[in-house]
Amino acid sequence: MRLLQKAKDGGSNSPVDAYFLIEIKNLFSIALLKFNKGGREAFHTHAFNAYTWFLKGNLLEENEDGELYPYEKSIIPKFTPREQSHRVRAFETSWCLTLRGPWTDTWTEYVELTNKRTTLTHGREVVEEETNE
Repeated sequence: MRLLQKAKDGGSNSPVDAYFLIEIKNLFSIALLKFNKGGREAFHTHAFNAYTWFLKGNLLEENEDGELYPYEKSIIPKFTPREQSHRVRAFETSWCLTLRGPWTDTWTEYVELTNKRTTLTHGREVVEEETNE
């Protein structure tokens, strides 16, 4: 459980800082996300479904299938299902409020350059790795 804590969101190499108001993984999480300029190389799914309100900035979401979606300030939240494989790039420091549902045990990361998909679990522990040839 986290209460009023700051942490990297998506691992130590992530350009996203999370300010958790509360995180109880088997119930829900509420956090402010600071997307620093740039993005992660890996496409990824999540262990949770999420609703996200874009508060400030300019973001581009890219799905693994190549679809692109720009996001700017909006009162209408974006729904991200846990199985959606995507990555997000910030063109400037951007802020979001996120409400996340309960966590499942696994999620994935996919790196195009190496063609490697990794299944992760809590603590970012590797469950499985596969390389497509």
